[in-house]
Amino acid sequence: MRCFDAVTDLTTITLDEIDDGVALVTLDRPDRLNAITSTMIDELDRVVAGVDLDPGLRAVVLTGAGRGFCAGLDLTEQGTAPGADDVRPLVSGFMWQDHLATLHERIHRSRKPWIAAVNGPCVGGGFAMALACDVRTASPSASFGAVFMKIGVSNCDMGTSYFLPRLVGASRSAELLLTARIFDAAEADRIGLLSALDDDPVARALDTARLIRANSPFATWMTKETMWQTLDAPSLRHALDIENRTQIMCSSNGDVAEAKAAFAEKRPPEWSGL
Repeated sequence: MRCFDAVTDLTTITLDEIDDGVALVTLDRPDRLNAITSTMIDELDRVVAGVDLDPGLRAVVLTGAGRGFCAGLDLTEQGTAPGADDVRPLVSGFMWQDHLATLHERIHRSRKPWIAAVNGPCVGGGFAMALACDVRTASPSASFGAVFMKIGVSNCDMGTSYFLPRLVGASRSAELLLTARIFDAAEADRIGLLSALDDDPVARALDTARLIRANSPFATWMTKETMWQTLDAPSLRHALDIENRTQIMCSSNGDVAEAKAAFAEKRPPEWSGL
């Protein structure tokens, strides 16, 4: 059985393989605008692990059921972090915060590309989750915002202070984080947060996923990993060293020879997989 097939008993998300190698993950609490609970975090953790261990899966599209993507943390049903039932309140709070934030790191560090298809409101923890993905598409009705300050805590949460400046620049990020304002999809597209605006963001995201699927699985993984690592590189030399290491790794698994043979024989390459 494929590793991905072992991810069962999901209650807050649904999981579908749309076609060969492309998965659709849907946050499925539409009555609560897909707000995040401890159960949802646990289930998404298992999905990320299943995705990473499944050699047949090549890309993941993440969206929300109903009229929105994700309204952030469900303040009425958030639950607790694993193992936090019998600890002091301060410790329990820190365990919950780390449990929540680490999910976004896992999505970002996944071996497979994740594409957020934002179909409506995308705020708070939902905004952070979309930022953690590699690519974002959105419908014209989508809206975005870091709104943690509305409940009296810092707007730098779940990776927003890391991702947002790298995606839209420090000055624009500062304005969005300090005002905590909601902004529409047209502005998100204008400032470079989106790869595409489309009336059907899921279909557009799936098209992108299929383009990714056509490439070497290992080269795709290494491209994603290298791009994000070099974004944090302290110098050009560091970036070049990471790139050089990656190219030698990629050229040693037979895919380069297969690509050359496929070109000569005028056929699609048959990649070796991970």
